[in-house]
Amino acid sequence: MRLFFSGIRKLYRRPATFVTFGLLVGLIVLILILAGATANSTVGNGNGGGQSSRAAIKDLLTFPGAYDRMLSVVVSIGGLFGMVYGAAIAGSEWSWGTLKSAVARGESRVRYMLLTYASIGLLIAIGIVVAFVVALVTAVISANLAGISTSGLNDASTLSDLPERLLKGWVAVMEETALGFAIATLARSQLAGIGAGIAFYFGESFASLLLPNIVKFMPFSVANAALSSGSSGLGSGGQAIAALPADQALVLVFVWLIGCLVVVSLFADRAEITG
Repeated sequence: MRLFFSGIRKLYRRPATFVTFGLLVGLIVLILILAGATANSTVGNGNGGGQSSRAAIKDLLTFPGAYDRMLSVVVSIGGLFGMVYGAAIAGSEWSWGTLKSAVARGESRVRYMLLTYASIGLLIAIGIVVAFVVALVTAVISANLAGISTSGLNDASTLSDLPERLLKGWVAVMEETALGFAIATLARSQLAGIGAGIAFYFGESFASLLLPNIVKFMPFSVANAALSSGSSGLGSGGQAIAALPADQALVLVFVWLIGCLVVVSLFADRAEITG
């Protein structure tokens, strides 16, 4: 526990923590405010595109369904930021020499890396809750801007399911964070880990158009599918793409998460530490 709390104290002071969570919240607020502010301007322009855009915005901001939509937005965007954050922290353990210092004090390499990941997990849990609350408040404001009713805001059934949904969302983001954590550990570099992680993210998105039946088993796809209520998702342009059922996707989320941490443990335990 000493290492865990030491990791928390170390991480919450880092600029990367504030920059990552600040960008996440800022981007979510920007997207939702723009959606609400432009909802009415998308109609009355004499084409079907405006009507479909208005319908999409209404679907996004109408409660109680907006609870799931906001969580999906937080997890979708937060997964990318979580991966970058995990890569930044794991890479710094090698490039800054903090892992070497810990090992010199007699700490277990595997224990140190896993507890560092656990410390990241606690901060991400707090970040997801804060981002979700901000998203909900912004969604209500945007719905009012768009003239959309918020009458379903107090739906008891949806509210009772929120803790479980938030927990699943946290697990999904932690899986993507573990991927960035593992890549940066293998590369022993922040920049290499972040760059390779972002390339993996966008590569998977593009590959979903060509190899949907393979990509649906990949880490970002299963993370998104774990929160879905259906067996298909939407790709760029709104086309349907293959996706796993939520229960199966959640199992694969754990498989990817544990697999990444096993890779981190094996590499950290055997790697030569320099710097």
